[in-house]
Amino acid sequence: MKMLYCPYCSGQVALKPCKNYCLNVLRGCLANQADLDSEWNNFLEAMLSLAERLEGPFNFESVMDPIDVKISDAIMNMQENSMQVSQKVFQGCGQPKLATVVRSSRSIKDQSFPGRFRPYTPDALPTTAAGTSLDRLLTDVKKKLKQAKKFWSTLPENVCVEDRVEPGDECWNGTAKSRYESVVMGSGLANQVSNPDVEVDVSKPDVMIRRQIAVLKEMTNRLKAAHSGNDITVETDEDEGSGEESGSGCDSPSCEDNLDIYISTRSPHQPGRRA
Repeated sequence: MKMLYCPYCSGQVALKPCKNYCLNVLRGCLANQADLDSEWNNFLEAMLSLAERLEGPFNFESVMDPIDVKISDAIMNMQENSMQVSQKVFQGCGQPKLATVVRSSRSIKDQSFPGRFRPYTPDALPTTAAGTSLDRLLTDVKKKLKQAKKFWSTLPENVCVEDRVEPGDECWNGTAKSRYESVVMGSGLANQVSNPDVEVDVSKPDVMIRRQIAVLKEMTNRLKAAHSGNDITVETDEDEGSGEESGSGCDSPSCEDNLDIYISTRSPHQPGRRA
């Protein structure tokens, strides 16, 4: 509020905040979120590794595509060597007993494909999503995963872009139209001890963010296990419980602390005001 609207009070409605001032404000406001970055990047790396694994010999699409040809070859081989195959089956399983076969009065078409099971026509063959192959889907997924790396630590830079801030001296520095002189803080909660524009209690990490870090770590371990071919045990009750907690939105003490951003009637110029 102070960064965006205090210039209006002095009649400078077109004045934009200084870039470094914007960075300090956003890094203070998003201090806890920036701490997600490390586990977030580990999670993306695990997903990338799994995607790359699917592109190689473990690509199940490359296995499934020629399966109809292999089945056809097996049938032809069976027909050409039926006598030899039958003899081997009889040797291992014994001679079959003759039984009386009672034919149904239903048509052959009804007997062959009962209910909804019908052969595909050439025009109705199943296709992959959006008519693309698995390789193309994996390429698209890998591209998006790489773009999402360092999302949380670079979020302030992505918000404080050129059209929202003003470089140089002709900008709002928090108190007047002048150059912003303070040092830009680093990302993360621990680096906000001396933030000149946002009061951050570094001794009280956000409970919900810490919970999400633990969830990311668990998901990364599961992806790594899947990449190694290990079985993954999923406890449904525990997962549902964590889902309800993470989606509840405001069950942590920090939510109540943040409410004053929206409902406080104090002047934005007062000391201690949240940025």
